[in-house]
Amino acid sequence: MKSPVNVKDRVMDISVNLARVANWAADSYEQKEKLINFFLEQTEGYIKEVRQSKVSEDFEPVLAKFIREFKRLKSAKIQKNKNDWAEKAMTWGNILTHTAKLA
Repeated sequence: MKSPVNVKDRVMDISVNLARVANWAADSYEQKEKLINFFLEQTEGYIKEVRQSKVSEDFEPVLAKFIREFKRLKSAKIQKNKNDWAEKAMTWGNILTHTAKLA
């Protein structure tokens, strides 16, 4: 049986993944493209786990806004504007780091 997800820990996992892919996208996209895609897929799985869990009313608006933005990030063509994409991913990583305690 699968153990229940610790939402705060999973939000931090998402945050760390966003920081990783942001740095790779900005600094070495061509070399790290497969790794970026792997971590984006992993992050999407983490998001599904969080959505299936109970989150606080305080965190719900942050989560909803992040999910909308993540869909945009995931579907965007990173190579067209690597720095802009990386900045958005890093910003959300920071937001989630600081709001994980609310989850």
